[in-house]
Amino acid sequence: MSRYVVQRNGMAASVEDLAPLAFAGYAHFTAVQVREGGVRGLDLHLRRLRTGSEEMFGTALPDERVRGLLRTALDAGGAADVSLRATVYSPMGGVTADGSGAELDVLVRTGPVSTAPAGPLAVEAVEYERVLPAVKHVGEVAKMYYPRQAVQHGFDDAVFVDRRGRLSEGSIWNLAFWDGSAVVWPVAEMLGGVTMGIVRRQLERLGAPQRDAEITLADVPGLAGAVVMNSWTPGVAVHRIDDTAVPEAPTFVELLHRAYEAEPLTSP
Repeated sequence: MSRYVVQRNGMAASVEDLAPLAFAGYAHFTAVQVREGGVRGLDLHLRRLRTGSEEMFGTALPDERVRGLLRTALDAGGAADVSLRATVYSPMGGVTADGSGAELDVLVRTGPVSTAPAGPLAVEAVEYERVLPAVKHVGEVAKMYYPRQAVQHGFDDAVFVDRRGRLSEGSIWNLAFWDGSAVVWPVAEMLGGVTMGIVRRQLERLGAPQRDAEITLADVPGLAGAVVMNSWTPGVAVHRIDDTAVPEAPTFVELLHRAYEAEPLTSP
């Protein structure tokens, strides 16, 4: 029988193990969808954890160590299809100013498979910029606060606009746009998602046109399609940004899903 687990460094986590993370809140993580025991973009997940650790702690665990901890958690649970979250933190709650003496722990949690909303979605644009945008760190109040506000205003979720007026990312999503012939990736300071990385490299292998561009709210009326994506899905259609309608683009959405499915599953 399959079960879900919470492990610290490969062992069942106790309350004492979890307390430093719960009360310090200085950590980073990656969210993974495991299917048939494998992971799409495993190399990108490992790179995210490695670079996040280097940025926040000045050191990082070897990739093989992290892979071993992922395998241990999956073997202990026994399920082939799960959602997995791997969080890296210091049991001391932080490190010295020069980064010396950093000890890193890995908390791995498995749970039920996550599914994306069916869409299409209406999203509210709000002015917000994440701290350390390139790191997937914990303690992001904005990713819950702004969607709650958006729902109260009649939307499904929120997307962020930076101080230069550029659309950057969603609350828990990356954004991608369609100009009628090419996939357009927004240029701004943001978290580069693993699913985004998978889709980008598979689109290149498929020979599908794609480009990078700054996209502002003034550009929205000229879009031929828009989606949000994260570990749950390579594309949920967006049909409205603020009060501006975005055309349906089934060909665009299908292309993103086809690119994602072309990425092979890799066992940790």
